[in-house]
Amino acid sequence: MQNVEKIILGIDPGTQILGYSLIEVVEDKPRVMVLDVLYLKKISDFNLRIRKIFDSTLRLIDTFHPDHLAIEAPFFGKNVQSMLKLGRAQGVAIAAAMSRDLSFSEYEPATIKQIVTGNGTASKEQVAMMLRSILQFPDEPRYFDATDALAVAYTCFMERWNPLADIRQQLNVKKKRQTKSRRQSWTDFVQQNPEQVQS
Repeated sequence: MQNVEKIILGIDPGTQILGYSLIEVVEDKPRVMVLDVLYLKKISDFNLRIRKIFDSTLRLIDTFHPDHLAIEAPFFGKNVQSMLKLGRAQGVAIAAAMSRDLSFSEYEPATIKQIVTGNGTASKEQVAMMLRSILQFPDEPRYFDATDALAVAYTCFMERWNPLADIRQQLNVKKKRQTKSRRQSWTDFVQQNPEQVQS
């Protein structure tokens, strides 16, 4: 029997349709466990929708016992009311995770698209198509909210538990050090050679 190393719960927050997914990492490879949505449009009371998100997130956590929650950050658009509602949906999902002592991370939409497709402005269709190619899940979901949630979970895997993540992190640290070193070298040069600097 294969040893499951990690289970990641991915959520694409929404107050009308909330996408969720779970992936398990086995021998450093992700596999789709669940891919679905929470359909909330029929609930007219906004407060009841928020409660439903909280309760449903708890049920997912208690059923599948994920190791981590990955959630998409609200998109900053022109409609302030929509942003506030999305923020509340995200907040209650995170609160549910925290009530179960579950760690979480938040990812910007452009970062998710960049990691999944290589293009930070990719469409939902492109994201879904790439995920089907990478993860080979059989059923095409009815809503892109589900594949958006899967994209968040996959991004978390790539950032935190992919075997190459440590190497990428080390390269980023090295690059930052080199940049800092170059800045310090230039500062030193200016201080040691003030006559070379033109005002």
